[in-house]
Parts: sequence; structure tokens; C-alpha cells
Amino acid sequence: MNEHLTTERLEAIAPRKPPPVWQTALWVLAPLLVLAAAVWWLVATNPLARFDNGAPPVESLTIERTILDNDGLRLLVRAGGSEPMRIAQVQVDAAYWGFAQEPAGAIERGNTAWISVPFPWVIGEAHLVTFVTNTGATFEHAIPVAVATPSVTSGNLVSQAILGAFVGILPVVVGLMFYPALRGARPAMMDFLLALTIGLLGFLVVDTLEDSFEFASRAAAIFQGQAMVVLTAASSFLLLMAVSRRQGRPSGLALATYIALGIGLHNLGEGLAIGAAFAAGAAGLGTFLVIGFTLHNITEGIGIAAPILKVRPPLWTFAGLALLAGGPAVLGIWIGSLATAPHWSALALAIGAGAILQVIVEVGALLMRNRGGGSAVFGSLPVLSGLALGVGFMYVTAMLVKI
Repeated sequence: MNEHLTTERLEAIAPRKPPPVWQTALWVLAPLLVLAAAVWWLVATNPLARFDNGAPPVESLTIERTILDNDGLRLLVRAGGSEPMRIAQVQVDAAYWGFAQEPAGAIERGNTAWISVPFPWVIGEAHLVTFVTNTGATFEHAIPVAVATPSVTSGNLVSQAILGAFVGILPVVVGLMFYPALRGARPAMMDFLLALTIGLLGFLVVDTLEDSFEFASRAAAIFQGQAMVVLTAASSFLLLMAVSRRQGRPSGLALATYIALGIGLHNLGEGLAIGAAFAAGAAGLGTFLVIGFTLHNITEGIGIAAPILKVRPPLWTFAGLALLAGGPAVLGIWIGSLATAPHWSALALAIGAGAILQVIVEVGALLMRNRGGGSAVFGSLPVLSGLALGVGFMYVTAMLVKI
């Protein structure tokens, strides 16, 4: 009797022999075949037809890009309705105009088409474009200030690069120039500087998410803007955390590089916004506004320098960090002024928000390690002062760049 029980107990705890591969494949294919058969039946019999009361299908049209040139207006539209939709008429300022569509015909759900209208727009004036579908639905698109869309010329690219360097690279360089003066910082000053970095990054992550959600609200509904932003930011954060923790917690030059990367992704989104404003004629960047961008970004260089005050990297390292943090502003202005769409801008900003959040976690961890691994350091006067100054400085200087 005891031997029988012992045998049963051994069989219960012994690992089971895995089933044959063909059997596992069969159990994977079976539910997929059932699903395919159900979808085929739904399409073949169309049982939903009995619910058709003659109402037109739900239609949605998003205007992603507007180009104004000597030939008139060109608009990139994306269909997001439940059925393919056709644009039957186009009005500009309440008057009907002939138009050309490329590609022609019905626009499938999620697809795009270019609409060209030979309308003699007037520089500096506002215009209203209305699309009328074959079902009678209307979709409006406002052009607040009509200006010619920048063309791809060497002169324009150079001018935009100079602007990007001024609002992106120059402030970081100025901030990094404080490195020699800060090298002899005492422990309390180090805590202050790291907390200052967390404060400015905390403001940046909120500002970046806000801009990302704003772009997402203008994107086609098919992209599920808010969910896309949250999921992208979370994925960016987790991916960078996994990369940064492969060889322990980053510090020194490695942490400074991650800070520069996070700031660079934020500056990419900032450049996209500036470039898009240029292309749409919605804003003109005067001298005051450019100075505001520069002051707003100066603390970024100090934040990058904070983790490397105990080491002495070569000069080319500082140049690389400045380009990594500020260079994306140039690329962002180019992309934003020449070819962009709201969902791409939202995606880029969401990636930047996740990267900045990862840096906040790592800088906070470094701050606790420097003080014995306790969280009590966040209640000290230097840390509280640094957090407050970082957030406060970024908030006040942001007033100079909001238009």
C-alpha cells in the first residue's frame, strides 16, 4: 500500500514528457482555423445587412499637411471612416473650386491622398477650406495666416540649421562651460546640482507630454492618439531602463550621455514645433522669442555636466554631448518645416518623454547612492532647493517661448 502511494506521489511530482511538436501545432492552428471560418461566414452571408436603415456610413477626414505655393493649395488628407470615402467638392472661403486628387477615387480607411486646389491665396490672410464628401458630410480646415511653404533649398536649410543651433546647441554649450567652475563643488553643492537636474527634467517631461498630447489630438482618430502617446512613452522608458541597467546603474559619463539623449529627444520635438509653425505661417520667431528659447535651455547643459564633475573627460566628449543634446533641434526644424504629420510629432515627443523619465530615475538613484542609499536625502535643504530652482527656472523661461 505504501509503495503504491509512493509511486503515485513520484509520478505526480515528476516532470511530464512534452507532447509531440505536431500535436502542439495542431492545438495552435485549431482556434485560428475556427476564427478564419467565422470571419469567412460573416463576409459571405453579411448578416449585418438587416440592420442597414439607409443611413450614410460614418466618415472622418483629417488634414495632416498644407502646402501653399504658386500653384495654389495642396493638402494631404487621411480617411478614417468606417467605409471608403469620396471627396466630391472642395470649397475655399465658401466658394466652390475645381480640384485634383492623387491618387484618384475613393480613399480607403487609413489611407491618404493629396488634394490640389488652384486657389489664388493671399499672403497674410486667413482662408477656410471645406471638403464635401459624396454623402454630404463636410470637413473644415482653417489656414490662419497664408504664407508660402518653405521649399527645399540650400539657403533655407542653412538658415534653419543656424536657428536650430542657436536654440538647441548654443544653450547646452553655455551650460557645459560652467563645468570648470563646478568641479570643486562640495557634497552639498553636488546634491544641489543633481536635484537641479531632476527639477529641470521633471519640467521637461511634463512639457513634452503636454505637447505630445496636443499633437495627438490633431492626428487621425485611427492612430488612437492618447493611447499611442502613453504606450510609446512607457515603451521608451522601459527599453532605456533595460539598456542602462545591463551593466549596473549608470553614473559618470554614461549617465551624462543618457541625460543628453533625453534632452536631445525633447529638443527634436521642440524643433518639430518650430518648423511646423514656420511652414503653417502660424508664428514668426522674432529675436525676443529666439532669446527666450536660448535662456530656457541653458540649464540643460548644467544638468548634463552634473554627473561628470568627479571625472575629467577629454574636450571632444563635451562637443559630443552638446551635439547629442542640441543637434536634434536642427533636424526637428528641417523635418517640421518640410514634411511632418501630427501623429509623427506626437510619437517623437512621446519617445522623448519616456527617455527623460528614465533619466530622472537614474539621477535620483545616483543622488541616493551618494548619500548612502537612503531616500531621506530628498528632504534635505540642498536637494529641495535644487528641485525648486530647476522647476521654477524652466517654468519662468517657458513664458518667453509660449506663443
